[in-house]
Amino acid sequence: MTYDGTDSGRVALITGASRGIGYGIAEALVARGDRVCITGRNEDTLKEAVERLGSDRVIAVAGKAHDEEHQRVAVDRVMEAFGRVDFLVNNAGTNPVFGPLADLDLGVARKVFETNVISALGFAQRTWHAWQKDNGGAIVNIASIAGVSASPFIGAYGMSKAAMVNLTLQLAHEMAPGVRVNAIAPAVVKTKFAQALYEGREAEAAAAYPLGRLGLPSDIGGAAAFLTSDQSEWVTGQTLVVDGGIFLNAGVG
Repeated sequence: MTYDGTDSGRVALITGASRGIGYGIAEALVARGDRVCITGRNEDTLKEAVERLGSDRVIAVAGKAHDEEHQRVAVDRVMEAFGRVDFLVNNAGTNPVFGPLADLDLGVARKVFETNVISALGFAQRTWHAWQKDNGGAIVNIASIAGVSASPFIGAYGMSKAAMVNLTLQLAHEMAPGVRVNAIAPAVVKTKFAQALYEGREAEAAAAYPLGRLGLPSDIGGAAAFLTSDQSEWVTGQTLVVDGGIFLNAGVG
């Protein structure tokens, strides 16, 4: 997807967007003419992403998603640069542990929830008060199929993504009618974040999907573009599963 010169007049803030799914979403929104602010922890990686996306349309703010000061600075920077923030995409996330819940360090569980859930609520509060409360807009929360099914060995991550699904419902109810809030629940997408789930066995992993491949960041970018478009103006409180058909294999037979 490339920018065709159209200016939509809309502005998006996308967290965790220096690479992977967040970058794929930024690409999709820039291509349709949005101006975008991306966030991430690594300043150099963010700078590279801005250069690829187009520094005339994209800015970046480095920081940790769960840091409330970073949340404040990011939203303030968007308002200073563009004067509005129509769309928020909560994509920043972490999954630092692999193993059964029975042995999970509770401190790690708290870290997962702080980054994956509490940060999303914090950003939503700030974009609401900065612009959306009076002007409308849309929020997209990136959940996971791990949040809508049992997910052995990534249980803490799955719990946090289930909380993201419920956060979506709560915000959709509270922020209506002006702001629509939806979630996307991807299956395995080919990113550095998910690499451990398919590295060295991609063909085997892809064979489990009826559509025959793993997801790409652009697949999620397309879904996010739809959920922040006028074509979805009667859609709120929903979780869109984007999974290559993997849930079809849960049936009997």
